[in-house]
Amino acid sequence: MTSSHNNKILAASVLALSIAGASVAQAQDADPIRVGILHSLSGTMAISESTLKDTVEMLIEQQNAEGGLLGRPLEAVVVDPASNWPLFAERARELLAQEEVDVIFGNWTSVSRKAVLPVVEELNGLLFYPVQYEGEESSENVFYTGAAPNQQAIPAVDYLIDEVGIERFALLGTDYVYPRTTNRILEAYLQEEHGVAEEDILVDYTPFGHSDWQNIVAEVRRFGAEGKPTAVISTINGDANVPFYRELANQGVDAADIPVIAFSVGEQELSGIDTGPLVGHLAAWNYFMSVDSDANYDFIDAWIDWTGDEEAVTNDPMEAHYIGFNMWAEAVRKAGTTDVDAVKDAIIGVTVPNLSGGYAAMMPNHHITKPVLIGEVQDNGQFDIVWQTPSSVAGDAWSDYLPGSRDLIGDWRAPLRCGNFNVANGSCGGSNAAAEAEVALAE
Repeated sequence: MTSSHNNKILAASVLALSIAGASVAQAQDADPIRVGILHSLSGTMAISESTLKDTVEMLIEQQNAEGGLLGRPLEAVVVDPASNWPLFAERARELLAQEEVDVIFGNWTSVSRKAVLPVVEELNGLLFYPVQYEGEESSENVFYTGAAPNQQAIPAVDYLIDEVGIERFALLGTDYVYPRTTNRILEAYLQEEHGVAEEDILVDYTPFGHSDWQNIVAEVRRFGAEGKPTAVISTINGDANVPFYRELANQGVDAADIPVIAFSVGEQELSGIDTGPLVGHLAAWNYFMSVDSDANYDFIDAWIDWTGDEEAVTNDPMEAHYIGFNMWAEAVRKAGTTDVDAVKDAIIGVTVPNLSGGYAAMMPNHHITKPVLIGEVQDNGQFDIVWQTPSSVAGDAWSDYLPGSRDLIGDWRAPLRCGNFNVANGSCGGSNAAAEAEVALAE
């Protein structure tokens, strides 16, 4: 056999291998981008979280209709952690280690997020968290698209004092990390910034799914009958809100006498109750379905079409998923890959439209910019927007009103890459995710 014949055979073999390799690479490139959805579809939080699962599925369908991302289709991988906080961690591990998802959209309660945090950090996943929370956290692997306290709780208190003339505050919450930490911030803020006396602040916590509100509402009525204008600040979560508002109506607690301003009640929660007796009570969010903008009307139309329900409502955490999903998609396009580390670097500074006619930007602390809105309950279950900030507010991961947090910032850009950098002593505290998860689950 001649040398030239051998060379021809070798060249043909190399060409065949190259073609085969290219075919394999193209097949791999066409594999779906897997999107994990980690929301409770059963249990006490299903009233709030099921809608968020549906929202992400709608966004995936819309993205696929536009050609997917990087020429690849998106595929939803849905799990049900069933309002069971330790199960959230197991399901997150399943999504990342077994299902090999490229990103997770999920969680509602802070205790569930705390449970998931060490898992996404260990396995280097991406979590987009769409609900208002207590702050005091900035993780390299989490993007907080809901409100920090300075984007909801603090402006709500300012509104009650400056616009309504409130002097006494009943802080009612579900007994877990978000209400407890938020109320610690609010107690300090009320006393330090507004001079509210300690005896003018009532604090009470109830378990998830609490249904017997008679004594607590009676206590609030007594507290409000002592001569000073009084309001309730509610961090009550999940289906406990239905009997709470029903008991307010039963005992004749009128918004004109003791207004309630809620941080966890939106259109979805109100759709389960008769809102007639609740007209005038308030909620603080960063979006309401009643927002007057073309982007919002388009979103509502798409949601109604997708659900097939003319009565379907939209709410703030849905908008947060809309923003987070579009930020992630833009970061993937910018990076040219779904690689987690590349996406983490690419997403800082990404700006996408919100549903209020403005824009949201991802900040170096992995929080976003948001307008703050106060809405008043109407008898049709919607909110009339009675106040809003003149411009968007950047989320502050660390409160100025907690002693251990005042000197901390989060900045995930190189070279700092730290979520809790102490500007006073120049040190990074590192991740405390495992310890915080243990504490949150034990409470």
